Amino acid sequence: MNDAITLRDISKMIDHSLLHPTMTDEDIRKGCEVARGCETATACVKPYSISLAREVLDGSGVGVCPVIGFPHGNSTTRVKVIEAAEAARAGGSEIDMVINIGKALGGDWDYVAAEVRAINDAVRAAGAILKVIFENDYLNDEHIIRLCEICSEACVAFVKTSTGYGFVKQADGSYNYKGATVPHLRLMRQHSAPSVQIKAAGGVRTLDDLLLVRSLGVSRIGATATEAIIGEARRRGIGDVPVKVESVSRELATGGY
Repeated sequence: MNDAITLRDISKMIDHSLLHPTMTDEDIRKGCEVARGCETATACVKPYSISLAREVLDGSGVGVCPVIGFPHGNSTTRVKVIEAAEAARAGGSEIDMVINIGKALGGDWDYVAAEVRAINDAVRAAGAILKVIFENDYLNDEHIIRLCEICSEACVAFVKTSTGYGFVKQADGSYNYKGATVPHLRLMRQHSAPSVQIKAAGGVRTLDDLLLVRSLGVSRIGATATEAIIGEARRRGIGDVPVKVESVSRELATGGY
């Protein structure tokens, strides 16, 4: 793929992820400083970290993106609505929410659709936008297609592949996951309304990974490897003036948000 791109185009595709359960306040502060220095789209944080993130990111142009019902999506709709609205009022400009995966797998689409609509309405009323996380590793293509249709009907801002924590038991008894894959990203772009953007999360770790998913219609990624991606872009001569860059990625890495 050849595409004319600037360093800002790359940085503003990234939600810098600060979601590991072991992260301390100091870890989150340092992570927000990375997001600020790299001028990412947002720093993605747990809800209790919103005020800390806002403090570090104030005046930077980097948004705060809290996660809701994370990572398994099992809270009641009412709790998710309250959590999302509170996160938006506290300063979250973008909200990432996990669907009720069991309801989707069970085909209770009325429940899933009502929940997405309720949370999207609450978030938009508070002046923020919603990204809906599917957790594709648990789903079949028909589930993903129906979720894209539901999110398009609800006019959400983004649909998103994964949390980075949706581990699936493998044949050898270990747990792993694929995260964002090329077939799923193509499927999501094909079945989402043009107004709904796509976020790839899980396994997008290099500049070539980013360029690959961008070529598939992805406009945002979740990443912990932000500094490595931006550093590689600079080494390859990407700056303020658009340049054409060839992606050499063949497939996305697996594991890791």
